[in-house]
Amino acid sequence: MSAPTSAPDPAPRLTPRLLLRPYNFDDDNNDAAAFFALIAANRSRLRPSFPKREAAASSVEASARLLAQFRHDWRTGRLYVLGIWHHPDGRYLGDISLKPNWNAPITLEIGYYLDAEAEGQGYAREALAAAVAFGFNTLGAARLLIRCLPDNPRSSAVAEGLGFRLLPVRPRPWLQRVLSGGPNVLYYILKR
Repeated sequence: MSAPTSAPDPAPRLTPRLLLRPYNFDDDNNDAAAFFALIAANRSRLRPSFPKREAAASSVEASARLLAQFRHDWRTGRLYVLGIWHHPDGRYLGDISLKPNWNAPITLEIGYYLDAEAEGQGYAREALAAAVAFGFNTLGAARLLIRCLPDNPRSSAVAEGLGFRLLPVRPRPWLQRVLSGGPNVLYYILKR
């Protein structure tokens, strides 16, 4: 199966405390400054899990280009990125993204992060629940995946709290471990 012929509705998704929506990057309503400020304030925390995003958000202008790319990705079905705002006061908290593999069975990989000050308040779990509904109900996924670094127990707890199950660790060949240099990753899955 290929990407859908029309993009899903970009209308905001509301939870009890959060507003999730695609980023704005036009002149009248631009999220680039808030996006850049959050990345800049959390750069060292985000780098291990989101190195490309952290590197791409090197300035407000670069962040605006990244948000424009997110909009293009939404329209083409390559990636669905939703910014997370605290609904009562409009504070920007982070984002959550769904990256599809359109081959059957349709699988979406979910990634999320929050500002350090927003952690530990249940926002990630609330945003993930909305993303799960979006992935299954709107995008038609058969399963959802989350990758967590082993040294990030909060992220694993969020996944497990919403029913994601840890997949068995797949041993990597010695040479691949040495060449990748990257950390081991835990994979969690949730099936429809």
